[in-house]
Amino acid sequence: MIRILVLWGLFISSAYSQNEVYLDVKTKKYDSSSIINTRKFSHKNLKLKPEYSIRLSDSIKETSGLIAFENLLWTHNDDRDKTIYGLDSLGKIKKKIVLEQAVNNDWEEISQDSTHIYIGDFGNNYSGNRSDLKILKIEKKSFFEGIPNIEIILFSYSDQTDFSPSKPNKTNFDCEAFIVSKDSIYLFSKQWKSSKTNIYVLAKQEGTQTAKLKATLDTKGLVTGAAYLEDKKLITLCGYTKIGKPFLYLLYDFKNQDFLSGNKRRIDIKLPFHQIEGIATKDGLHYFMTNESLVRKPILNNPQQIHYFDLSSVLNQYINPQK
Repeated sequence: MIRILVLWGLFISSAYSQNEVYLDVKTKKYDSSSIINTRKFSHKNLKLKPEYSIRLSDSIKETSGLIAFENLLWTHNDDRDKTIYGLDSLGKIKKKIVLEQAVNNDWEEISQDSTHIYIGDFGNNYSGNRSDLKILKIEKKSFFEGIPNIEIILFSYSDQTDFSPSKPNKTNFDCEAFIVSKDSIYLFSKQWKSSKTNIYVLAKQEGTQTAKLKATLDTKGLVTGAAYLEDKKLITLCGYTKIGKPFLYLLYDFKNQDFLSGNKRRIDIKLPFHQIEGIATKDGLHYFMTNESLVRKPILNNPQQIHYFDLSSVLNQYINPQK
């Protein structure tokens, strides 16, 4: 679904500064204005462009999540379609698995752990008052055997007490990204007004739960996807600003599941007015991202695509410190 609100923003330059301050103990450039012992350092503003971009099949115009396993990239549409599509690195569909017994109200993200796939049916941007937010938990073995065993995790947000409908794209309770870590699921919501992200946590167990507010992160944009490498303590978020400028937000070298305790870095992506929705990586250095079709002729004509990025220049020292 198209959610970039302000087409007049096509002609507005970004309001964000050229040099932003982040936590990063490994950078060499110290920000002298920082308070002693705060670990604040500054990065030169970085803009990355994809190594390549390839149009995807019209079957996945609303690609909305991405994970990598079994040598394929797996994605899904965010409305009605119950198919999970396995893609190769050039975006060609190699496999399809249909979740016949499932319902796709608004699938916005896909994640995984070692034994299960998780699909977030929690899109909530239209009126912000969904009372049937859920995550599908699918055993990987049964998924590949064509008889997927699906458990349902129902949840609500701990700080949402008002369920009266809001105007479209005004709510703070709209999630499009999550990760699975140990025994928990961590949601990264979109705050439409402030462009910040709330982080919630709930158990990855079947049944009805309350997603508890854990922290708030100022991403300066709407987060729509997440890739997580637990062994490397690395989370890479993707999203776009309200005027359609894609970005990445890195969280790494954190302690346990306190994801904001380590280093942070925001990176602009040179794909103007692309609605980036999914992100996946196997090694933390090489990434695939997908964007939904965004066509508003004659101004915009950005079809659904897969993009390949190399973040070695940013993360190689962290991922491979001995090299």
